[in-house]
Amino acid sequence: MSGFGLAGPPPAPAIKGWQHLRTGKVRDLYTNSKNEILLVASDRISAFDWVLPTEIPNKGAILTQLSLFWFELLEDIVANHIIRDDVPSQVSERAVIVKPLDMFAIECVARGYLTGSGLLEYKTSQAVCGNSLPAGLVDGSQLPETLFTPATKVEIGDHDINIDFADAAKIVGAADAEELRDLTIKLYDTASEFATSRGIILADTKFEFGRDSKGVITLGDEALTPDSSRFWEAASWKPGSVPASFDKQFVRDFLTSSGWDKKSPPPELPAEIIEKTAARYEEAYFRITGMKF
Repeated sequence: MSGFGLAGPPPAPAIKGWQHLRTGKVRDLYTNSKNEILLVASDRISAFDWVLPTEIPNKGAILTQLSLFWFELLEDIVANHIIRDDVPSQVSERAVIVKPLDMFAIECVARGYLTGSGLLEYKTSQAVCGNSLPAGLVDGSQLPETLFTPATKVEIGDHDINIDFADAAKIVGAADAEELRDLTIKLYDTASEFATSRGIILADTKFEFGRDSKGVITLGDEALTPDSSRFWEAASWKPGSVPASFDKQFVRDFLTSSGWDKKSPPPELPAEIIEKTAARYEEAYFRITGMKF
């Protein structure tokens, strides 16, 4: 069963001059006669590997504009896939035109704090993705150094699987694995320092890379959004407790408490959860960029 539920993915809107390629959890991809890609971020939201039936207002536009902010901030470290943001009016603000990439078959995750799946693994092995860690760490502990914790890419509805560096090297090759690790850590450390200056802790984040037509390793997909990252309120951070977050935690908490079995199609979100989640996305955008959405 796909993560879109029994009905499958929603139909992608027709856009003049563009041919629909595929629909992902959040994004719709199109191509044109120039072999460019139109990457459109919808207002769909996913949790626990399911796409929910309820959308979050303005979410797609916020993800797109925040990614553009980070791409520009980090372009001295790595090239990105953006060609331009002059897009068809029907997808204004929520889309960008990008170059096609030959994507690496791993997700490049950086962790500066222990939480989520990393915490679960630490509790059983005192390590995360082959990286040994000191004893006594708790949920929210800052790690001694930034960890590269790659994961396999999976189809919609399946769970990402954390792997160690050796497994990543088998998938993409040793030299590329080393370069992707170094880029991931440098991007995280730079973004984390910037986020800290805005009163936000970047606990972890995911990057996706590919090679462009010239063979250059290039940052693609999205970058450092509430969908691909854990942003915490620095003022409320304390190891051993869960700080206020700027992501879809309201959604996760509702689904966890709703009695949903995570195997059948998920329930609709109540209006209160939609409003609170939209507000957190808007607050993340404001805190990071300094601009109101």
